[in-house]
Formats: sequence, structure tokens, C-alpha cells
Amino acid sequence: MIKVGIIGGSGIDDPKILKDFTKTKLHTPYGAPSDLVVQGKLEGVEVVIIPRHGDSHRIQPTAVNFQANVWAMKELGVTHLIGPTAVGSLREEIEPGHLVFLDQFIDRTTKRTATFYEGQVVCHISMADPFCAEMNNVLVSVAEKLNIPHHKKGTVVTIEGPRFSTRAESHLFRSWGCDVINMSTATEAVLAREAGMCYAAIAMSTDYDCWKASEEAVTVEMVIATMTKNAEQVKKILAAAIPMLADNPDCACRTAIHSALL
Repeated sequence: MIKVGIIGGSGIDDPKILKDFTKTKLHTPYGAPSDLVVQGKLEGVEVVIIPRHGDSHRIQPTAVNFQANVWAMKELGVTHLIGPTAVGSLREEIEPGHLVFLDQFIDRTTKRTATFYEGQVVCHISMADPFCAEMNNVLVSVAEKLNIPHHKKGTVVTIEGPRFSTRAESHLFRSWGCDVINMSTATEAVLAREAGMCYAAIAMSTDYDCWKASEEAVTVEMVIATMTKNAEQVKKILAAAIPMLADNPDCACRTAIHSALL
């Protein structure tokens, strides 16, 4: 049996996408998750939702308690974790409104703790392939069936935020081969791997990052408008894909922790 967790933003964290949902206040060894934990069923599968930035998007990226969010998912028995995320596009072909199923990340955060092992045990977790290929295959197949504009793979650069990039930074990230940019995924992916969960991220392109001089500078209003449209597409994918996810205890995502501890 699988249990799916969703750590998402505006629209994706709507509890109404679940049947017979409940909200619970949880506490973890790392403090409280971003908000009340929502539990219910989607197409017959048990699902847990935590709004990444809290109710009404009140928590800035650096202040998100990533450890508590992922720990809560693990404690509730989640086997597959999905992280929908708003991103800026670094490629002409990734248009606003397109989805990208990420397969790599570059971590440019500087102020976060991206491990559960801060005491006497050192964890060198393997992150060569940070996203679950099996989950991505399912998500991509559903996007194709629904005829939703998408890209089968992509590299995200996760920056600290909350500010957006300078043009020089944006061009630098493009030169590194990055496809999209956000402020959350890298931290979440590492913690999910340490927790022994399969993790996939659905990147929702909301705008062209500031590298594209012909585009007007990105504003919060632009991001929210496109994000709303993207959220509806992602909810369709989740409804179709979640029942298709298979339990595979031997997946490398779930077993990497066994050989990572010193």
C-alpha cells in the first residue's frame, strides 16, 4: 500500500481536492510543520497535504521548516512525496504555463539545514539522481495523455530568496545548464531522500526569469496569475497519476539511507 504526500503552494494545497479530509495539528522533533496537516483520500489513495508556505503564503522560503514538513510526512507513513513548485523559466522553450518534471538540481541556498543528522551520526546521502525516476515516468505519461504542455526533464537551481535574481545571476544559471529556478526544491529533495521516501517535483513555469531582456521584469502579480492556471493543470495530473503509483520498497530513493550513515 502506498501513501502519498503533497507539499505544495497556492491551489495545490487546497484540501477540497481530497475526499473526507481532516486537519490535524502536529509537532515534530524539529518543531511545527508549516501549517495544519490535511489528510484524506484522492481516487481511493490516502493522501497527506502540507502547505509549504503556510496558510495564505505567509512563510518566506528561508523560514519554511523543511525538516518538520518532511518529518511529519514520514511519521504519517508517506511513501511517495510530490513537491509542486512555482519556477521561473531559464529557457525560451519553457513557456509560462508549461510544466517541467525535474530530474536534477543545483543547490544555491546558504542558510538552511538540509539534513536530519546534526548530532553524532554523519549522513552522506547519495543524490546523484535526486528525483524518483519511477514517479516521473508516471507523471509524464499522465501529462501526455491529458495533452498538458510539459517537459520530460529539467534542472532546477534553488536559490535562497526571497528576492528574485539579478540579470547577471540569471545569465550565469543559464550558462550552467539550468532550465528553471526556484527557492524550495533542493532542500526538500535531500530531506525526502534521508527519510527514505520517493520524491518527485512538478515545476510550474510562471514567468521567464529576468535573463530575457525583451520580457518585462517579473512581478508577484504575474507569478500569481500564471500560478493559478498551472495549479488546475497539476491537480488534474495528481488525480490521474496518484492511483498509478506503485509500491516499490527496493527503489533506490527508499534504500539510499541504508548505506549513507557513518
